[in-house]
Amino acid sequence: MNDFDHMKLDRQLCFLLYASSREMTKLYKPLLNELNITYPQYVTLLLLWEHGQLTVKKMGELLYLDSGTLTPMLKRMEQHGFIKRERSSDDERSVIVSLTPTGVELKEKASHIPMEMMTRTPLTSEELKHLSDVLQSFLQSITNEMK
Repeated sequence: MNDFDHMKLDRQLCFLLYASSREMTKLYKPLLNELNITYPQYVTLLLLWEHGQLTVKKMGELLYLDSGTLTPMLKRMEQHGFIKRERSSDDERSVIVSLTPTGVELKEKASHIPMEMMTRTPLTSEELKHLSDVLQSFLQSITNEMK
């Protein structure tokens, strides 16, 4: 082992996470194309299906997206009729995002995706659970580190 083995690309955690994320997103693409949504729109819908409605600020926190990325995507989703955005009556600076009936209906059409994705990965359900737990812990620790 030479002094620079730690500099090899396949030893970089950042690269492994990046490449894995890109490949996972590619696996989602055909399933999401059937629904005419992108992966970022899908995770946004997952969040709204779980919570019903959220402020743009809270969505950004939960999706790890800044408003410069989130707002244009939400505008496109609103144009497609999946969501509606309304100023809060309590605080004019706050925008509340909620599902439209079309957005709610999409949940049923997307309900097969999580199980379908499990079949497209080479890991067992136990390995997937372990990986998910490790990534949850890792994400939480690095975001706490940045605060």
